[in-house]
Parts: sequence; structure tokens; C-alpha cells
Amino acid sequence: MNELKVNYQESIALLHGKKWSIRKISRELGLDRATVRKYVAKVPKSPTDSNPQTGFGQGLPLNSTADPTAQTVSPETGDSKSPTHPQTGSAPGLHSNSTADLTAQTVSPEPGDSKSLTHPQTGSQPDCGPESLCEPWRQQIIQALKDQLSVQRIYQDLVLEHQFKGSYYSVRRFVLRLGGALPELPFRRMECEPGEQAQVDFGQGAWVINENGKLKRPHLFRIILSYSRKAYSEVVWRQTTEDFIRCLENSFRYFGGVPKTLVIDNLRAAVTKADWFDPELTPKIVSFCEHYGTVIVPTKPRMPRHKGKVESGVNYAQENGVKARRFEGLASHNLSLLEWERTVADTRIHGTTKQQVARVFNEIEKPRLLPLPMSLFPLFKETKRSVHLDGYIEVDKAYYSVPPEYLRCNVWVRSDTRLVRVFNLRMEQIALHARHEPGKFATQQAHIHSHKRSIIERGADWMLDRARSLGKYSGTWAEQMFAQRGPQSIRVLQGLLSLAQKHPVAALERACQLAIEHGAWRLRDLRELLERAAPPPQQQFTFLESHPLIRDLEAYDNLIPVCFAPKNADPKNITQ
Repeated sequence: MNELKVNYQESIALLHGKKWSIRKISRELGLDRATVRKYVAKVPKSPTDSNPQTGFGQGLPLNSTADPTAQTVSPETGDSKSPTHPQTGSAPGLHSNSTADLTAQTVSPEPGDSKSLTHPQTGSQPDCGPESLCEPWRQQIIQALKDQLSVQRIYQDLVLEHQFKGSYYSVRRFVLRLGGALPELPFRRMECEPGEQAQVDFGQGAWVINENGKLKRPHLFRIILSYSRKAYSEVVWRQTTEDFIRCLENSFRYFGGVPKTLVIDNLRAAVTKADWFDPELTPKIVSFCEHYGTVIVPTKPRMPRHKGKVESGVNYAQENGVKARRFEGLASHNLSLLEWERTVADTRIHGTTKQQVARVFNEIEKPRLLPLPMSLFPLFKETKRSVHLDGYIEVDKAYYSVPPEYLRCNVWVRSDTRLVRVFNLRMEQIALHARHEPGKFATQQAHIHSHKRSIIERGADWMLDRARSLGKYSGTWAEQMFAQRGPQSIRVLQGLLSLAQKHPVAALERACQLAIEHGAWRLRDLRELLERAAPPPQQQFTFLESHPLIRDLEAYDNLIPVCFAPKNADPKNITQ
């Protein structure tokens, strides 16, 4: 067995005696925290131990300044001094969370040391590192914590009222150091009605020989009904969403009903984004809850006491039903758990309820559970996919089209052995495909953008409708041509529609009329008729005898002599 060198062991013991944290010791000595924790556990905690400087695990505690030869006098013999705790220096009868005499300072263990040495759990300053900037306001901070003010509020008050120059994190570290000095508030027990709630958690199962012949410990799923403490246990190799759902479903069938609420922690199989106020669950879990009519309520992150019943229940199963056992496979392990639940866990008198678990469940809680649905939750795989630039998504190496407006967007895909369903992020179905083999493409015509759809892909019916919209003769010519020429007419119809973009519709109508009269069903005939067609006759205008805006010619008689007089004529001789 590997052991640290003696100098490292003595350093760990010395620094631990100076109230250094395991993290700080690990960082200072360059050791793993687990290794430091292992040797910290060996540090003597009794004042009768020998001096640690003579060897690891021997001697007095590191913070002891007493004479090793001195003996402790029992308080019953009349000694005025009562024995003190080897690390805190407090009397044994004093509660560890007592706030009495918080300002008391202990004497420095080394002569000449100007700094005071106190225990962190009593709210005092450690003997290493600089003094906290919060130290002058120790009593105000302690009183604020008693008033249940937040660290942010304490920091704000210090800045406003005392011109505090430190940071928020300085106050936070000081408050954490004072944690043991605060009065400990009791937890409030939360009990519920029968059938109202079940708590779910995972632990570790017994050693199992896997398919490769190696020993492996599976995950132990356990669900406990909060009222009766009736439980169900199952082991699985992984904690995937599918495994979690199947374990829940098996437990509902085992109970014969469904609890109204499921309290779980923030495991990745069910919770995509942990949030105490508005957690985000995986879509498959949401559909599962809708199928069974239940609700999943995740706990606050890193708050195991919110599901304390199943926390202790998992420990009970591990210690009583799993420990020191080994199984040949998961099936034998699960059979053993079922038998243990039936013969041991259900028949015990529960330590809190003081009643037999099975009797309370059968008589009170089971009738209050929600009824089971007619069918199991459908088995399907669920994944998130990104739509490619060609408008397809890839599922199990096959490709499926989606509507063009979801290009480059993320979608949810649910696939089983027959169908592939595509949903948007609001879980609205946007596409449905039959399952295809790897390498195949499944395309729906509605998923092809109109700008990327050729006129031939639209089909003959669509082109015939466009031809009818041009006019009576154009539609008739297109229908008769399509009936006589068959599949070859697709290209002709396409050509007819292109002629409508180059020539006036009236000219095309006259050409189609002539082509129908002569039985011409070739596109070149229409082109010739359009080229040789005479321009339409010019409209003839008739002259009017009179018009209200035009004067009679007699009105201009007096102007003729003036306009046509000789150049050298005297104007006075011109007749007016």
C-alpha cells in the first residue's frame, strides 16, 4: 500500500491544526484532495494523544500548548476548570452552534505572536493569512445574520452606513467563516396526503457481471411514495431518458396507480436546464407526464433535503438489500430487489410513521393513486437535429425533408420502427415520414420551395389550368393537344406558357383559334401563326361637321386680307 513520506504527513497534520482547509492544504502541498482528506482523518482529536511532531498520528493536537506531562483533572474532583474541546477550546457542554461570547479571543499558542487564534466554528479569525476587512464590524454582521439578512444586504448596509471599502466576496467569505456561530434553525417537515407525491433518486447497486464477464456496479433506481413509504427498486446500466422513463413506468405498474406529483433531482435524463422557479424538462419527459397524468417537479439544485425521504430510502436499500451481494446479471439483481421489497421493506415498521409499510399502502394510499392509462407510453427515440442547407435532416443515416422555413433551424425528431415525426421547438408537428433505409431520401412536395420547383414538377394539371386562364382558345388547344400527343405534350405545354410571356394574349388566342380550325397540334405551327399574323386593322376616325370648341371658317374672313397683304403695302390702305 502506498504511503506518503513522513514529511508530507507531518505537514498535513501541522496545517490542519492551523485550521487550513483541505483544498488549501492540497493546493499548498501539490497533493490530491482525496489524499489530503485521507491523512487529515488520521489526525488525533483527543488531548491524550501523543505529540504529532514525533510521528504522524501521535502526540498532542497541533493547537495544544499544554505540557505533555500534565494530567487532566476531572470536573467531579472539584477542579475549577472544566475540560475543553481539543479543537475549539470550548466546554463539552457548550453547544457547537452557541453564539455566546463571540468576541472572546484565545491566547496565541506561540510566544510573541500578536495575532489571536480562535476556532472558525465559533466565528473567530484563523491564525493564518491577513485579517478580514469585515473584522471591525463582526458584531453588526452577526446581528444581521440573526435577523436573516442576505449577504448582499449586509454588504450594502456596510457600504452605506460604515463606508466599507472591501468587496462583496470579502463579506461573503467572512459570513461563511461565521457559519458555525449562527443559531441553527430547525428544518420544517413536509408531509403530504395519500397518493399526492412520490420521490425519485438513483444510487449504486450491487456488483454485477456484465456481458463482457467483468464486474460492474449498475445504477439503482428507487421511487418512494411519500405517505406510506412504499417503494420500488430497479437497477439499470445507464441513466438515459429512455431508461428513466421505463423505470418510472415499471414502478407505476408495480404500485397499480400513478402518484400526482414526482419529485426528482436535476438529472440530465429529465431536466435540460435546471431552474428552481421554471425548470426546463426534456420533451419526451413532458409527453410521458401527459400520458400518465402526473407532474414532475425538480428540486432546487444541490438541495438533497428537498427529497429527504428517497435520500434515506436509497441508503436503506443500499445498506440492507444490496450491500455485500453479487449477481450474475441485471435480471437476477432485479428479482432479488423485488423479493427484498416484498419480504423486508414492505413488512417493516417504519421508523417515522410507526406503521407497517405494506398495510398503510394497501389500505390507504393505493386507492388514492391515479388510474393507469390503457396503454404503455410509446417506445420511440428522440433527438435534436439541425436542418441542412438542402432542407433535409439526418436520422439513423437516412434523410427526411422539412418545410423550407425551418432551414438551418433546430428541430426535435421522434422516430420508431415505422414513422419519423418532426417537431419544432414548440413541439408542434411539422412533418411526418415513413421510416426509410440508410442512404435514402424521403421528400414531400409541399416541402420544396416554390422558387426551387420546376414547371415540369408541378404536373400537367397545373399547366393545363394555366393555359385555360389565358383564354378560351388557348385552353381548348392545350387540352386537345394533350389528349392527342400524350406524355410528349408536357414540354409542349411548357412552350405554350412561355409564348404567353413573349406575345400579347390576344395574338396567342387568334393563333390558337386558327390552329384548332386547321388541326395543327405542333408548337411550331403556333409560332408561325404568331409571326405571320397581320397587325390589327387601324381604327378609322370620321370628321365632325361641327364642334363646340372649333370656330366656323367665317370667323376668320376678316383676318385673310391682313395675313396675305403685299410686303410693301401701306397698312392704312388695307381694307379692314
